[in-house]
Amino acid sequence: MSKETLFALSLFPYLGFLWFIGRSQQMPRLALYGFYGTLVFVAITIPAGIYAQLHYQQSLANVDWLHGSAELFLTLSNILIVLGFRQAVIQRKAISHPQPPNNYNPSLPQQDLSEKN
Repeated sequence: MSKETLFALSLFPYLGFLWFIGRSQQMPRLALYGFYGTLVFVAITIPAGIYAQLHYQQSLANVDWLHGSAELFLTLSNILIVLGFRQAVIQRKAISHPQPPNNYNPSLPQQDLSEKN
């Protein structure tokens, strides 16, 4: 099986992955955008590889400026994924461990504000 065929076939499981995480409503929105951004990377890489082959008679990996430009989209996608999960972790921690008010000082005596009958 050629690498091009394998590459094309690998898109189907990835599209299925995107479909499931999009429907689950549990994926952080920013991370979901990052995973979709990976498709943008693929969409950019294919014509960039064709251009490298036709114009330079080289594979994309051997044309640094073109390869780096295409890889930029993968890097941006990865950053979105990391930031999305980071944001979700921070939000989850804030919910499970609420912070005391800014004026809270445990060394000072606290006033009991509960109603007494």
